[in-house]
Amino acid sequence: MYSVDVKELVEKFNLTELTPNVSYEDKKITESDVNRPALQLTGFFEYFNPARLQIIGRVEHAFLQQMPQEEKITRIKNFFSYEEIPCIVLCHIDVEIMPEIIEIAEEYSVSLFKSHLSTTNFIAEVNRWLHIQVAPRVSLHGVLVDVYGEGVLIMGESGIGKSETALELIRRGHRLVSDDAVVIKRISETTLMGTSPSIIRHFMEVRGIGIVDVKQIFGVGAVKKHKQIDLVIKLELWNKEKEYDRLGLNAEYTDILGIDVVSHCIPVRPGRNIAIICEAAAVNYRQKKLGYNAADALNTRIMQNVTNRSDL
Repeated sequence: MYSVDVKELVEKFNLTELTPNVSYEDKKITESDVNRPALQLTGFFEYFNPARLQIIGRVEHAFLQQMPQEEKITRIKNFFSYEEIPCIVLCHIDVEIMPEIIEIAEEYSVSLFKSHLSTTNFIAEVNRWLHIQVAPRVSLHGVLVDVYGEGVLIMGESGIGKSETALELIRRGHRLVSDDAVVIKRISETTLMGTSPSIIRHFMEVRGIGIVDVKQIFGVGAVKKHKQIDLVIKLELWNKEKEYDRLGLNAEYTDILGIDVVSHCIPVRPGRNIAIICEAAAVNYRQKKLGYNAADALNTRIMQNVTNRSDL
């Protein structure tokens, strides 16, 4: 299970600390979803997940304010009594925060913060951020390059020419995301995001030359920090006994973290310009996303030609 420190959340969203006596240095958020405790403040705790980031907005604050004092204290204590709560953020509260909330938060050692954002905006931003930070992930051997806006993951045996292909793509104006090791996160049911381990970011190993700093040689425009993975290119040595796809009518996929990614197996042998082939694959993939499939178009033209000949 992956997590993010509450400290990172505070720094990222510039939160104001309301409970300075409560330490949050060792607190972590392990859930990507957040919770607004509307039902919990009414006393309903079925299906309540206290491990989520808890957000109290103006509605919840106003609801507590109109309660009798004794009932208010009871409801707040019942909610704050869950030790799994990583922290609570108050949003869009344009009146003085009830002192009872701060006192009970300190009593139960729950960190309390305030955001300058509205509740809706904060939830949207923090949800997006948390889905990336605590997403399931895997590290794969390969090279990730942004080619014409498509994230192309180049894979293959060591020494097959992945880095050399990426170097040629960079020289042709495309952008490097990661070389050798690609950290891939599943940030949604359909989206994979790839990035580089920070220690090797912007560096590339080229056999016969050594380590190359892509950012320093080609400029900041030649690198990118992260990129959605759209296409997988698998490089392998040419096998004359193997029949390779020549039409592209049937799509092939590679499973990464439970998501099927369109993939192509590209045979490598002397004289083949793999970088140009990767460019063609990226453009062809984009055309398919826009509704045009060259293989289907050719097949339709051939069938029409056959039909026309049979009518003669």
